[in-house]
Amino acid sequence: MPAPVLVALNGGRRAADGVAVPLSPPDLVESALAAVAAGAGEVLVHPRTPCGRESLSPRVVGPLLEAMRGAGVFVPLSVSSGIGAEPDPAERLERVRSWTVLPDRAVVHFAEPGAEELAQALLARGVAVDAVVPLGGEGGAGPGAEPDAEPEPGPLERFLAWPVRDPARIRLAVELAAADPALVAGLRWLPPVPLLLFGRGAAAWPVLRLAARCGAATRTGVGDVLHLPDGRPARSNAQLVAAAREICAAAGAAKAGSR
Repeated sequence: MPAPVLVALNGGRRAADGVAVPLSPPDLVESALAAVAAGAGEVLVHPRTPCGRESLSPRVVGPLLEAMRGAGVFVPLSVSSGIGAEPDPAERLERVRSWTVLPDRAVVHFAEPGAEELAQALLARGVAVDAVVPLGGEGGAGPGAEPDAEPEPGPLERFLAWPVRDPARIRLAVELAAADPALVAGLRWLPPVPLLLFGRGAAAWPVLRLAARCGAATRTGVGDVLHLPDGRPARSNAQLVAAAREICAAAGAAKAGSR
């Protein structure tokens, strides 16, 4: 059976990124329904205010989740809880604690300040966590750092140092800058939590193919990529999901044939 495919409905996109990007609640609901019909097993959304700004306000998150569930989107629903919606770590915690309608999962970026506390607050509310860790990009000290200064822990180190007390409700979502099998092989020694692999832009489809070969969960959607595997512009999230499902099915068939 092919690994699950999560659809990232809108990400940090804006209207200028094209007509394939759903932003309003009705468009997000319609896009989610079509993506699930095309084979998406989960839906990730960045809730937005009427003026298009990302938000974690319960007055924005709750109605959107209710609209999706009311329309028949019955797969797990995830929301992003990153700095794009609220830059201040303390305010993010307050927003999450004030939610009146809860998503099934929330995305927490371990490259951002306050990730550990935010993840713990979500778990305490019964919301599962996707811990996003970027790998394979440019590393090193940040701008203005002293040459001999002690390097700050990277996102993966921060995740590993965070006590994973509830592995069933935590998933490690690794964002790869390139489809590097060696990096993925190195993940085998990590804590026993489910793994999701994804890339963005030019890395999106190569990483998705790698995830399919590894049997890991993966994701696609206009939040991550605006073109199909053959380079054509994507018309919708459903079209991207259909292409991803074809790749995953082919990888599964190839793996079964090699046994």
